[in-house]
Amino acid sequence: MMQYVVITYLCLAILLYLLLGGADFGAGIMELFTRSKNRNAARQTMSHAIGPIWEANHMWLIIAVVILFVGFPRIYSVMSVYLHIPLLIMLMGIIARGTAFVFRHYDAVKDRMQQLYNRIFALSSAITPFFLGVIAASVLAGHIESAPSDFLSAYVFSWLHWFAVAVGVFTVALCGYLASVYSIGEAQTEADKRYFIRKTRTMTAIAFAAGGLVFLAAYVDGVPLWQWIFGNAVGSTAVALATVSLGVLAYAVGRGWTVLPRLLAGFQVTMILLAIGYWHFPDFIVVRNGANLSLLNSQAPLATITALGWALLLGSVFILPALYYLYYSFQREAEEVAEAAH
Repeated sequence: MMQYVVITYLCLAILLYLLLGGADFGAGIMELFTRSKNRNAARQTMSHAIGPIWEANHMWLIIAVVILFVGFPRIYSVMSVYLHIPLLIMLMGIIARGTAFVFRHYDAVKDRMQQLYNRIFALSSAITPFFLGVIAASVLAGHIESAPSDFLSAYVFSWLHWFAVAVGVFTVALCGYLASVYSIGEAQTEADKRYFIRKTRTMTAIAFAAGGLVFLAAYVDGVPLWQWIFGNAVGSTAVALATVSLGVLAYAVGRGWTVLPRLLAGFQVTMILLAIGYWHFPDFIVVRNGANLSLLNSQAPLATITALGWALLLGSVFILPALYYLYYSFQREAEEVAEAAH
């Protein structure tokens, strides 16, 4: 029983990192596609949106890593060995992004270095989710060799292939899409709101194009993506619901609503992950010419899983209320400042 509690927390941590951390990364991604005349206003709006939880978002990644390290050591070992290059680049991107975000806001000297901080923030915001997508695709594509014969097959070709690159691009597009939708409700003026509505439409088109690129790359690499998604009723239903919700989101955005579009954007990403994950569960890593590593056959001893499950349950009692209060207090302070300015 407790193993399913741990698996549930792992899945939720991955999902929340993509939904919240992804929107966080998307704030920087949007800077790459924003004209200079709109950049300052857009930057202020997105900084206001991500400010309360920009650092706390990485908590979900840390939880996922800890669960894998403690509860599924074989899976953790394979990922950290064969995918150590994209993992290292992703972690470097997180560090560079966080550093640039702090210095561009709190550097005591305002000079040309601000431009460098802005570039590092924007570029690392795209690099990090790109390699997150590469890692996600690599564990499922079946390119990891069970007995590699050389360095390249072990540590490079395990993740460097068209399907992984396409999923990386798609992940970047999804993050930008989430950020554009979330930012609509943070806009302080009608002009800014209309701007983010246009950005949402643009990012939706980019995400669609990137999704088509994923299917094309899957065909080239011989990855049965179509079967993964449409080979069962759950995957087909999830994709259908995500597609229908796009129309509802467009209607809600057109009416000026803010809460419903956020919920629908999160719902769409959740459905995408469900469509992919349902086919593979409980497999977590698909291995070429070897036995797949699943969440049921690669777990730690029962005593460890039980202790981990209780730690996660008890930790939630303290972490979740504290995270809510953090967001609430920052949002309230920002609203008070905005009211004082008016």
